[in-house]
Amino acid sequence: MSTFWSIWISVIVLGTIFGCWWLLFATRKSQTTDTETEKTMGHSFDGIEEYDNPLPKWWFYLFVGTCVFALIYLALYPGLGNWQGLLGWTQEKQWEEEVQQAEARYSEIYAQYGSTPIPELAGNEDAMEMGQRLFANNCAVCHGSAGRGSVGFPNLTDDAWLYGGDPDTILQTLHNGRQGNMPAKGTMPNMTAEQVDQVVNYVLSFSGREQDKAAAEAGAEVYAQACVACHGADGTGNQALGAPNLTDDSWLYGSTYEWIEETVVYGRQNVMPAQGGRLSDDQIHILAGYVYSLSNN
Repeated sequence: MSTFWSIWISVIVLGTIFGCWWLLFATRKSQTTDTETEKTMGHSFDGIEEYDNPLPKWWFYLFVGTCVFALIYLALYPGLGNWQGLLGWTQEKQWEEEVQQAEARYSEIYAQYGSTPIPELAGNEDAMEMGQRLFANNCAVCHGSAGRGSVGFPNLTDDAWLYGGDPDTILQTLHNGRQGNMPAKGTMPNMTAEQVDQVVNYVLSFSGREQDKAAAEAGAEVYAQACVACHGADGTGNQALGAPNLTDDSWLYGSTYEWIEETVVYGRQNVMPAQGGRLSDDQIHILAGYVYSLSNN
């Protein structure tokens, strides 16, 4: 924060506190007595008169104590611009302390589950409750709380895996992340609009849904030039490359003509962030067990 804004915030905060302080004593000083009086302020509404009585002492001292507490708090903790507080407290330090406490508390449990084979771990109810919490904190924002994914984010509950759904592959995905890239118009950047229509119909023909059979037949040649290197001649994809299977009913971006056309024309790019470095090896192992359990109940 710049010096200007630091001073600006400090002036506003302290000015508000001392302003309240002044208001308390100024209004009390203007009153002639600390006891109740029959003098009114001249205001009357619905038969109710407003008397000129001072605040009860306990109420007055409560306001004063609030101002004193605020000043002590601002001296000890951040709140005045760049002032760090006498205690040196920060959110980051508190978070780090809580993480250390949690690691000390759960490290033995993590280690126990981390040495358990994933298929066996997937059947452990306590471990899966822990895995579900790890999933909710680190994965649900993309894959959904139930792991069913969304447009552009894989469904983890079926058996259509881009890179493979065996335990070792899931671990590798979680540790290192994934970066998928479907180039616009495949390996044929000069593809015309007519050829796009042909290859889209050819892709749809894998599941018997082509809209134009003549275009689909012509699209076989376009597919061979632009798509076969990744998706294979039969369209079943390549898990080593993360190339999707085009013959099933699991589509990351939709399987209609319009969706496939958009994918061919503009390409797709997907990034699965690596969890290695963010989570411990044992936590990733537990998380892998939970992900494995979603499609292997």
